[in-house]
Amino acid sequence: MFEVQAYSGSKQESYEQLLKQLDSLLEGEDSVVANLANASALLNQFLDQVNWVGFYTMDNGELVLGPFQGLPACVKIPNGKGVCGTATEKRATQLVPDVHQFPGHIACDAQSQSEIVVPIIQNEEIFGVLDIDAPVKERFDETDRHYLEQFVETLKKHL
Repeated sequence: MFEVQAYSGSKQESYEQLLKQLDSLLEGEDSVVANLANASALLNQFLDQVNWVGFYTMDNGELVLGPFQGLPACVKIPNGKGVCGTATEKRATQLVPDVHQFPGHIACDAQSQSEIVVPIIQNEEIFGVLDIDAPVKERFDETDRHYLEQFVETLKKHL
């Protein structure tokens, strides 16, 4: 059984606790869909000032919507398009302080102002991305980048 916990330490300490919770939550489960769904729910509960948390998985060269928390979203995103497609094309995290300044940004939720997308790479192949949107500009910083990349590394052990 999962219980909502208040995170009370520093940002770094809270993220460290989150990583342990993720590992514990997914331990022993081999369903990819279930693990992505629980990971998105856990992140949505943990992060403040976010309006969309979820995953896109790679299918036939394009990203396809996976488990998420938030409003309905774009179903397919071509590789190299938008923030998510750029993350897969460059194989690097995209931290976007103002989505309106990102060339080719795909607006699925008009409320989104900033975004971070972490590619999920398994065995040298793009599995998909973790995508998080916020209704405020400059929501994400380098600490978020570091720990969300660690979140993806922990998640990969359960995919």
